[in-house]
Amino acid sequence: MPPRHRFAAPALAGAVLLALAACSQPLGLPPPVLSNFVDTIALFALDGTPLTTPSAYKLSGRQLVRTDRSADFDFAFNIDASNRAVLLPTGTVGLPQSSGIQVATTTFDALTVAPTGGYVFDQPVAVDVDVVALVRSRILGCSFGLSEPLYAKLHVLTVDLVARRIDFEILVDQNCGYRGLETGYPPQ
Repeated sequence: MPPRHRFAAPALAGAVLLALAACSQPLGLPPPVLSNFVDTIALFALDGTPLTTPSAYKLSGRQLVRTDRSADFDFAFNIDASNRAVLLPTGTVGLPQSSGIQVATTTFDALTVAPTGGYVFDQPVAVDVDVVALVRSRILGCSFGLSEPLYAKLHVLTVDLVARRIDFEILVDQNCGYRGLETGYPPQ
């Protein structure tokens, strides 16, 4: 697998404070432009399936990724040596990107805002049918000057160990700087 004008000082200080406030809460962000929706996805294991099948997913653009063609993704799927389905943040497959995953303690529908902490960056995360997980992308450059990750929630629908396939529903908030995990436009 192949391994991504100048301003016056007072105005700049104000812009920096506004940007820092926007990182911790959606207040101060530009209006969201993309509506959130739930999609159903199938991924095939990195090992033991044809290279022509997608094994990874990129939150930005909601893209299935064939890992023989691109190393630009946020997590991959595999089946480990103990025959468990695992989601792999990029740090587990030797990539320098810093995506993260965590298992949620609530239902898919009950998750309305993604947490900013608690993600696993360098270990596989075991999942099974009905497990809900949260995903944080690597840091992206937002169009309004901040660098922020995207957030998503996923719900495992099926795991087929014979076909080496996982099916899940996923909602990705494509609005950089927002953490809303409900359908429609995230609240400001």
